Amino acid sequence: MDILGYGPDIRKKRKDIYKEWDELQVYHGEIILITAGSKAEGLTCAVESDRDSILVMPNAVCLEDGVDKSIIPGHMNLFEMNIQSCNAGYCRLLLTRLGPSGHPSITDSLCGDGYGRRLMSSKRFIDHFADHWRSHSEGVNNLARAGPSLPQSYGPFHIDVVSAIRCNCPGILQKWASRTRHWPSPNIVEKVIAMGAFVTPIGFKGSAHNHVEWRICFNTAETELLNNLNDTQVKIYVILKMIVNDVLKPKFKEITSYTLKNIVLWLAENNPQEWFHSGSLFHFLFEGLDRLRTALSDKQLPYYMIPERNLMAERELDVEQQGMWVRSITDMIKEGPRIIMKLEKIGHAIECHPEPLLWYSRMRTELEMLYLESNNRLLRTSDNNGQVDENDPIVKAIDKRISEIFREVLLRMQLEGSSVNDVNKLFPMMLS
Repeated sequence: MDILGYGPDIRKKRKDIYKEWDELQVYHGEIILITAGSKAEGLTCAVESDRDSILVMPNAVCLEDGVDKSIIPGHMNLFEMNIQSCNAGYCRLLLTRLGPSGHPSITDSLCGDGYGRRLMSSKRFIDHFADHWRSHSEGVNNLARAGPSLPQSYGPFHIDVVSAIRCNCPGILQKWASRTRHWPSPNIVEKVIAMGAFVTPIGFKGSAHNHVEWRICFNTAETELLNNLNDTQVKIYVILKMIVNDVLKPKFKEITSYTLKNIVLWLAENNPQEWFHSGSLFHFLFEGLDRLRTALSDKQLPYYMIPERNLMAERELDVEQQGMWVRSITDMIKEGPRIIMKLEKIGHAIECHPEPLLWYSRMRTELEMLYLESNNRLLRTSDNNGQVDENDPIVKAIDKRISEIFREVLLRMQLEGSSVNDVNKLFPMMLS
């Protein structure tokens, strides 16, 4: 799995580069575009999956009931979280104070609640950004809304952008922190508490008031938690994702990476860390599969950060499909470690001759690092209008080496009988 791009060294390099990219997205000293999901966790190549990004509204924050409002600077747009009559993990945003620099997405999203108070409409909020992207995204293909995200694509790249508001909810986080646990360590628990949360524009499916409801999310905290799993735990997560994609093959996101992430987080919290090592990988992989089987059969999986929220409650599971997945998982558990041969990437790697596998792996890793570093370098050297300096000597040196890699790989593939002779086809192949 290390050769396939899931080892600790390559994961760290990816995480560092994406973190640097985020730090370059600054508005008045505040990072406003944050990489989340598998990219922030260092678990996928550039075009292997969507890039999840959180667009953080500047000068806006919502507070849990009981938090001292006087500590919030006067220029901030201030909201109060209202969880009454909302499903667990969701809230409404009551306007407490409209700052002098209110972003149009905020002022355009305000509506009345029927009792003289003003609420933020999650539907109006996401509609505002959908209209904005449609009129300001030249060369980008805007795709259909998916939950709180507005997906975009350009060439082989796919981005899921979620607009969000920062959320200060110490009560929720202290409740999470107070659980008896084996993991994470106390210093990581404190770090997670300090990171706070976000609210994103999506209500509970089926709620009569979902157009004014917001989901409470802990994206940066969950990235921190994933990045503190040990190597065996990370590989369990990766293999579970492969099993879902290659064997179970859900068509409508009935089983998502987020489902599996929560299963792995619960496994890590409830078991001593010394139990997770290379020799126990399959034991805990099958325990993870068993938990997935239970979640599917019972339609119940507690959210790791807010256990009262059931992650399966909004999944529309077909009874026949549900039964088929449960039987399939049961068969995989009975089959034992040989199930990995059913996984495309791992199966091909096991059957491949080691020398070419290692050579292509080195080339792919170097290409990926060069590509990501080039993006960051262009951003660092861009002017105030966003114009990049394509004559920058470092960018030109990176482009030269990328061209050399493509020539070397194409030549070797042709010598080995491959029909691929087009760089445009080779690029997504090598970075996925």
